Amino acid sequence: MKHFKTILLASAAMAVASGTALADGHSGPRGRDGEVKIIYWQAPSTLNPYLSAGTKDIEAASMIIEPLARFDENGELVPYLVDEIPTLENGGISADSKKVTWKLSEGVQWSDGTPVTSADVAFTAEYCMHPEGGCAQAAKFDGISSIETPDARTIVINYTESKYVPYSAFVGGQSPIIQKAQFQDCLGAKAPECTDANFSPTGTGPFKVVEFKPNDVITMEANNNYREEGKPAFASVTFKGGGSAADSGRAVMETGEFDYGWNLQLAPDVLASMAKGGKGTPLSAFGTLVERIEMNLTNPSPDLPDGERATAKHPHPILSDERVRRALSMAIDRPLLVEIGYGQAGRPTCNLVPSPVAYASNNTGCLTQDIAGAKALLDDAGWKDTNGDGVREKDGMDLRLTYQTSTNAVRQDFQSIIKQNWAEIGVDTELRNIDASVFFGGDPASPDTFQKFYSDVEMYANNFDGTDPEQYLTQYTCEKAPRPETQWQGENINRFCSEEYDAMAVELGRTGDPAKRQALAKKMNDALTKDTMTIVPLVDRGRVSAAANTLGGVVLNTWDSELWNVADWYRKK
Repeated sequence: MKHFKTILLASAAMAVASGTALADGHSGPRGRDGEVKIIYWQAPSTLNPYLSAGTKDIEAASMIIEPLARFDENGELVPYLVDEIPTLENGGISADSKKVTWKLSEGVQWSDGTPVTSADVAFTAEYCMHPEGGCAQAAKFDGISSIETPDARTIVINYTESKYVPYSAFVGGQSPIIQKAQFQDCLGAKAPECTDANFSPTGTGPFKVVEFKPNDVITMEANNNYREEGKPAFASVTFKGGGSAADSGRAVMETGEFDYGWNLQLAPDVLASMAKGGKGTPLSAFGTLVERIEMNLTNPSPDLPDGERATAKHPHPILSDERVRRALSMAIDRPLLVEIGYGQAGRPTCNLVPSPVAYASNNTGCLTQDIAGAKALLDDAGWKDTNGDGVREKDGMDLRLTYQTSTNAVRQDFQSIIKQNWAEIGVDTELRNIDASVFFGGDPASPDTFQKFYSDVEMYANNFDGTDPEQYLTQYTCEKAPRPETQWQGENINRFCSEEYDAMAVELGRTGDPAKRQALAKKMNDALTKDTMTIVPLVDRGRVSAAANTLGGVVLNTWDSELWNVADWYRKK
C-alpha cells in the first residue's frame, strides 16, 4: 500500500515555496514586524474546533492550537509537532495497518511553557470520543480502539480494523491537540460550559490569545515559546470578524486597512474592481469546496415536542420522498449560478467530492436544467396544482419550503435564482438568511445554526483536510446526525441514515488498494448525490482571498486551514 509522501518543511524550503527569499526580510528576531491585521467576514464564535464545524472557527483556532501534522498547498503531509510522518517504510505504521505510532518532536512546549506530552494527544481523543459529548469532528477518530502512551513523546494509535490512510486523527486544522491540563474538567456534556478554555485555548501555535470577543474581534500576541526561532515575524494580531465579504475585500485591496481578507465570496466584476485599488492582490485556488443544498430528511416543525424537532423520530413530510428532492435538483440552473456568482472561480458540479480527479465521480446528470422532467416527477409523486394558484398541493398540504443560508450577497443571489427555478415547477419558497457568525457557530442553545437545521433546506459550503475523502464521506453515517444528546454537534447535517452507506464507510476504512478506494469513494459520493439527492451540489468553488501587497510569505492552501503557515508571514521591506 502506497502511503502519502512525507515532506520535511525547513525554513529555506518554505521561503522558496512562498516565492520569498530569506534575505528579503524573512529572518530576524521574533515580533520584528509589529502588527498584522486579518479580517474574516464570518466572525469566529469559539476557538475550539471540536465544538464547531464552522470554517471560520477552525481557521482562527489554527493560529493557536496545532495538529501533529498538516497538509501543504499541494495536499502533501507536512510534520508540525513531530519530526516525521509515520509510514510503512519507516515503521510508523504496522504491517497490518492497525497500529500507527507518532513521536513528538523533542522540546515542544505549550504557550504557558509546560511540555507537550503524549498524554495531551491521548486526552484530545478522549475529549472528542467521549460518549456523553458532542464532537464536531468525530469522524476524525473513527475506528480507534485505544491509544497507548509508552513514554512522554510516543503515541500509539490502535485501530479495530486495518487503517490504510491513517492521517485523520491529529492531522489537519480540524483535529488539533488540546492541553489536558486546561480541558480535563471539560469532558462530555461539560464541554460547551468551559468558556475560558474554549475562548482562550493554550496552544503550540505561533500566537496566543490576549482577548477574545465572540462574533467580533480576537487580539493575539506572539507565542514566546514557539518552537521556531525568529517566528512569528509579527508581534501581534488583530483578527476582526463580521461585516461582509465586500467589506473584507475593500479593507485589503482598496483602503489597505487590513493585511489579509478571507473567503471573498463576491461576483467576478466586484473582485476585479477592488483589485484596481492597488493595496492588495486576490489569491485563488481550487480544492474541494462545494456550495450545495442540504435536504432535511427530518421534520423541523416548531409544533413538535421539545427535543424531537429535526430528529429521526419524525421524517420530513415532503422531502422524505426522493422524487421531490430529485425534482428540486433538476429545476436548478447551475451554469447561471456560476455565471452570476463566481465566473472563472466556479464550476457547476453534481459531486460532493469534485477533486482530486481520481476520486471525482463521472456524475454530470444535474448540469443541464430540466424543468419539464422536474414537473413530471412532482406529478408522479402526487403533487398537483389543483386550484391554479401556482403552488402544488397534496393531501391538504401546500408544497412550501423554507430555504436558509448565511448572509452574503452571492448566497442571496443564489437563493433568488433558485426560488425562481422552483416557482417554475410549482414550489413556493420562503427565504431566510442568518448572520454567518450565528449560522456557522456551535451554540447548542441557538435555533439558527446550520447543525440544528430548523429549516427544510439549507445552503453552505465546506471542505475536508488533505486529498483523501474518507473522513469527509464517513461524516454521513447514521450515528453522526446532530441531536439533543450530542449538544447538536455532528457532521451528518441532513440526518441521512442508510445501513448500506454505513457498510460502505466501514469498507472504505479497511480498503488499501488505491483503485478500490477510489471506486468506493465515488459510490459513496453518488449515494448522497446522484442516487438519493440528499445533498444537491451546485458549484465547485475556487477559494478566493486577498493579501496586502506588503505581506510576504502567504501561501494559499485549500487542503487545510487557510492560515496554515501564518508563522511564516512577514512584512515586506
